[in-house]
Amino acid sequence: MAIDKKVMAYRRQNGKVGVRNHVIILPVDDISNACVEKVAAMVPGTLPLPHAYGRLQFGEDLELFFRTMIGTGSNPNVAAVVVIGIEPGWTQRIVDGIAKTGKPVQGFAIERRGDLQTATDAARVAQKFLQDASEIQRTPCDFKELYISVKCGESDTTTGLSSCPAVGNVLDKHCAVGGTASFGETSELTGGEHIVKSKAANKEVEAKFTAMFEDYQKLVFEQKAGTDLSESQPTKGNIIGGLTTIEEKALGNIEKLGKKTKFIDALKPAEAPARGPGLYFMDTSSAAAEAVTLWMASGAVIHLFPTGQGNVIGNPVEPVLKISGNPITCSTMKEHIDHDVSAVLRGEKTIDQVGDELIEIIARTANGRLTCAEALGHKEYVMTKLYRSA
Repeated sequence: MAIDKKVMAYRRQNGKVGVRNHVIILPVDDISNACVEKVAAMVPGTLPLPHAYGRLQFGEDLELFFRTMIGTGSNPNVAAVVVIGIEPGWTQRIVDGIAKTGKPVQGFAIERRGDLQTATDAARVAQKFLQDASEIQRTPCDFKELYISVKCGESDTTTGLSSCPAVGNVLDKHCAVGGTASFGETSELTGGEHIVKSKAANKEVEAKFTAMFEDYQKLVFEQKAGTDLSESQPTKGNIIGGLTTIEEKALGNIEKLGKKTKFIDALKPAEAPARGPGLYFMDTSSAAAEAVTLWMASGAVIHLFPTGQGNVIGNPVEPVLKISGNPITCSTMKEHIDHDVSAVLRGEKTIDQVGDELIEIIARTANGRLTCAEALGHKEYVMTKLYRSA
């Protein structure tokens, strides 16, 4: 199937296309969470995003924090943003970064004002933002304008044989017509990194990927004597599902990259694609909530999530679609599965057919249909932290 369809989505001021229309209340730091939640309680249609960080971070960890904060507010699924922090300096830095998108944003600092006054003032702005956002209309947009991210979780033997190849099939079709997509999970490429390198568009991209992968290897194996991936990779769920080594897990994971597409850049965590349409690698954790948050902060508007044993991850800003080929999971956890591809394992459908079906589900999601995770209230927003704070 050629992806030449239209979707009814939101065209933002900077030309980006979003599929949701959130007004978010964004805390700069952990101690501003309570004030943010007060605002959301007074203006119930808004979306608060409490998190655990934002104090005494420094260096690259601080830069990642700002990329994530600014990227969250800049995501095309967001219509407007109220930013609340304890101090005015970092609050304004985030406001200024989001303002570059052209969308409405206003910041408030709690110091010298207190929670109650700050929440009252911020709620008045949030109410106006929400009412204005309610009048924004969906318009026809090209499917290829959707920035799609991909990650799998709770993988098993069915994942590499059905759900991951189905996602890879979609990415091949999406990128072939000028779409943008991103994959990552640096740790879960271990043992298959040579295959990933062969999919780099050129030597420069291969070198960037290799440096990121080797940096991860040093973190795991050289930071502390005797440290390895035991108990983390593969997970207990992976092992129960038949994946006994990280290499087996990696080979299934890599199926999400498709058969034809080369990736054109290697991104830092939460870094937005900047080389035009195509497939990108992003250096991410394999922890589901952290990784999806990073892709959301990079601007991705829909996430494809293959799962074998069953993962319930969602995200408050970027809708997460679950794809599974495990018939047991599709039966016992059917409220979490958006696309059942177990017919592939029964020989009833091909990867190409279930890929086309997934494209239709993506289009319906872009048009406004809630994912299972959205309907069940999964709003996992988890920041990535590189090292301890000062």
